[in-house]
Amino acid sequence: MSEAEVITRIENGVGRVTLNRPKAIHALNRSMCEMMTEALLAWRSNPSVSSILIDHAGERGFCAGGDIRMIAESGAGDASEAKAFFLAEYRLNHLMFEYPKPITAIVDGIVMGGGVGISEPARVRVATERTTYAMPETGIGLFPDVGGGWFLPRLPGQTGVWLALTGARLKAADTVALGVHTHFIDSGAVVALTGELLAAPADPQGVVDRVSGDAGPALLSPYREAIDRLFAFDTVEEIFAALEADGSDWAMAQLATLKTKSPQSLKVTLRQLRTGATLDSFADNMAMEYALGGRVVRTHDFKEGVRAVIVDKDNAPKWSPATLDGVTDDLLDDLFAPLPNNEKWTPLA
Repeated sequence: MSEAEVITRIENGVGRVTLNRPKAIHALNRSMCEMMTEALLAWRSNPSVSSILIDHAGERGFCAGGDIRMIAESGAGDASEAKAFFLAEYRLNHLMFEYPKPITAIVDGIVMGGGVGISEPARVRVATERTTYAMPETGIGLFPDVGGGWFLPRLPGQTGVWLALTGARLKAADTVALGVHTHFIDSGAVVALTGELLAAPADPQGVVDRVSGDAGPALLSPYREAIDRLFAFDTVEEIFAALEADGSDWAMAQLATLKTKSPQSLKVTLRQLRTGATLDSFADNMAMEYALGGRVVRTHDFKEGVRAVIVDKDNAPKWSPATLDGVTDDLLDDLFAPLPNNEKWTPLA
């Protein structure tokens, strides 16, 4: 396999993008986003390319997220490098969302954060029994970006809000049931599926429809009613109160999980999703997330979350504000304020 962190090539009418940073579980950096963007732009108008296939090298997973250490180090300064990464990453997300040719993503293994951003826009999203999906950002003082404000509130009921606030990890049976992923195959069949996709470049949907199987019973099904009832509120305080009042073992487990997360991130995330649900375009959502991201990465909680979870690994972050009531509406308004026109996120021309 090439040394390049992303391998791009055309095979039998399929534009292939293979993530190739296996030691980091293909965590995205700016150059990877730019390489993918360059290839997708070249293939968009190339008549010899009928469809796109995104996959990964190695066995550890599809993509564990973005380069969080770099973002945190940049956020400790002027955040210029973090903003440049977000600009490139979000433009890639939007390019994929609007892409005129069908994109297939095979998410075999871990798919979190930035990995969700480069798979959710795909028309065909194939999970395996090794798939583990999550948006765990509230645990590091961040929020589920890369389009999370668009995709998550459009999942059934309040499941997207529950996923975003708790950072819950789902396996393929649940991701397929919720529509996060469109199909399931056994991981042992990935090589054969790839061959079939290359043999029928104009009809990836038909190929995957034909070979996909049953992901099994959705473990989340017994809790869907509770999720929709208890996570339907517009403030985090109301969600906490509803879980407390419910009192079931499941509700108390969710509450205990939420109490470990950054109070600021919980409130930012809920507002992000409620706002994203009202937006008319994916581009508007990405503009909101870009303004938000450039500010949140400079906050105490993001730096502290990265320290606790990724650097020191003590998993004992000291959040500030430490409680929900310390996260004021004025603070949220400042984080969500639109950028000046000359600093706003814009899609690729």
